[in-house]
Amino acid sequence: MNSRGIWLTYALGVGILHIVLLSIPFFSVPVVWTLTNIIHNFGMYVFMHAVKGTPFETPDQGKARLLTHWEQLDYGVQFTSSRKFFTISPIILYFLASFYTKYDTTHFVINTASLLSVLIPKLPQLHGVRLFGINKY
Repeated sequence: MNSRGIWLTYALGVGILHIVLLSIPFFSVPVVWTLTNIIHNFGMYVFMHAVKGTPFETPDQGKARLLTHWEQLDYGVQFTSSRKFFTISPIILYFLASFYTKYDTTHFVINTASLLSVLIPKLPQLHGVRLFGINKY
């Protein structure tokens, strides 16, 4: 995640997702912003907080197979630039979605729940913690 251009690629991917959703004729702009936020946060949750292990062999004697990608990011060091970027990006998307939905109550509740679902697992206190035994093995 520290390689050159990953942040730009990530932002372009979110932008392309938003444009693709905007091209669907029967979706209104508020619905598209909420869908962009939900799809982004769902993807981030699955790929960063639910899936454990690595797709390649690591020199750590198999310790990485018990950790999620977020826990492996920057070797577990907290508050690095990559971790800050991946923490602030859903917040910015949440602010944009809230603004373009004109703070409609339904959209606001859905977007807030979606934001919390990806922010809470990023807390340093939850490193290695499996709530209710989910994703334990």
